[in-house]
Amino acid sequence: MNDELFTVLGQVGVIAAFGLLGAALHRRDFQWRWFVAALVLYIVYDGLLTRVFFTIPNWPLEANWNWLGKTMSLIGMLMVASLPMFGFRKIGLTLSHKPGLRTPLIVFSGLMAVFVYLAVSDPGETADIETILFQWTMPSFDEELFYRGVLLLAMNEAYSRRVKILGAGIGYGGLLTSLLFGLAHGFGYSDGSFYVEPMIVAMTGIPSLILLWLRERTGSLLLPMLGHCASNGLFTVI
Repeated sequence: MNDELFTVLGQVGVIAAFGLLGAALHRRDFQWRWFVAALVLYIVYDGLLTRVFFTIPNWPLEANWNWLGKTMSLIGMLMVASLPMFGFRKIGLTLSHKPGLRTPLIVFSGLMAVFVYLAVSDPGETADIETILFQWTMPSFDEELFYRGVLLLAMNEAYSRRVKILGAGIGYGGLLTSLLFGLAHGFGYSDGSFYVEPMIVAMTGIPSLILLWLRERTGSLLLPMLGHCASNGLFTVI
């Protein structure tokens, strides 16, 4: 069993533990079938993203970035989204937005300002064209479709109770998607043991909460995708 498979099983184990805690707190609103489906979806997603846990070579072979894995997971989650129990509109693949865009646009503008400030404050080396193209496209399309789309729908079905935050209904399942997003970037298995990088988990998990709010408030993945594009891409051009 390779390190990536241990990594995804460890991440699923953490989310399962927090999920069971949430189930105990929200027994009347908890649907265990949807929660199990969410965990299975994550394993499938990670398997596609990592090209079946790195058993399939990347393509193009000379590429520096995971184009094939991102493409596989993107296609796979689009197939899931097309299923009747999901649906493109239900997961946020729509240009239609809920009424009242002023507050989301203000939040989005503030988020963009933070990303620009961080990029300007920590300029790196000039990125090559492959890096620029990849960072402005694949991470945002793939990850938003899954975390704020397919996975969020499954988690919201598992935990139906919502709390209104500035007009957006946020549930326990949504919080779990942001936690998992952080763990996907800062928790893993290597050299025979698990490790966690709290700063990376926080630096990805906290912005994920803002993207979650934008998704729930607007009903669309458009602003989260644009925000995610900027968060990755600005560092390649500034």
